[in-house]
Amino acid sequence: MKSPGRELLIVALAAVAIVGAGLEGDGRWLHWLAKPLTTVLIAAIAWRALPAHDAGYRRAVLAGMALSCIGDIALMLPMDAFVPGLIAFLLAHVCYIVAFRAGVRGGRGLAGAALLLGAFACGNLVALWPHLPGDMRVPVLAYVVVLAVMAILALARHWARPALHGAARSSTAWAAGGAVLFVASDCLLAWDRFGGGLPMASLLVLSTYYAAQYGIARSVDALARPASR
Repeated sequence: MKSPGRELLIVALAAVAIVGAGLEGDGRWLHWLAKPLTTVLIAAIAWRALPAHDAGYRRAVLAGMALSCIGDIALMLPMDAFVPGLIAFLLAHVCYIVAFRAGVRGGRGLAGAALLLGAFACGNLVALWPHLPGDMRVPVLAYVVVLAVMAILALARHWARPALHGAARSSTAWAAGGAVLFVASDCLLAWDRFGGGLPMASLLVLSTYYAAQYGIARSVDALARPASR
């Protein structure tokens, strides 16, 4: 499938997943079908890409997206499978950490990313902490730490000095954007679940989530393209 058609299909399926999340009864099957299918279609972007110099990056991203799909399914089950879903996404972020850690050096880029993401994660965790059930505090804390490390590494790679160029620069930009959107999506999800609910929660959480996964998948695709593009 050519790129414009692929992108339109991703947007259409994501819209069905978002709309379906608000339906009850028989209409709910639209959400159950479209939610993981959208993630699979986004993962296909990375699957079809063949990076010339970093196949390990592609494998790690694909593993993360496979685990994300498992998490998608767990979070939408009729029973409460939030903890299994949390574990699946935590492992997905571990895979993304494996992908993003390559090329990260100490310096102002890493320090700046750690300061920015660390402050954001700590601030949100402190604010959310009183709302967390006692048995969820340790799992949520572990998840926040892993999520923050993933995003810090993605930003640090993009802010590395000397600056990257060509396909590598495009790849790190997509990955950094995707990582930051993942932080936003998970923050919205946490406040919706534990903080009393958010208006238009499905729209906010799923739109940022799919945009995050799309950015990470495109980071693989960028490595497979000529540097002149």
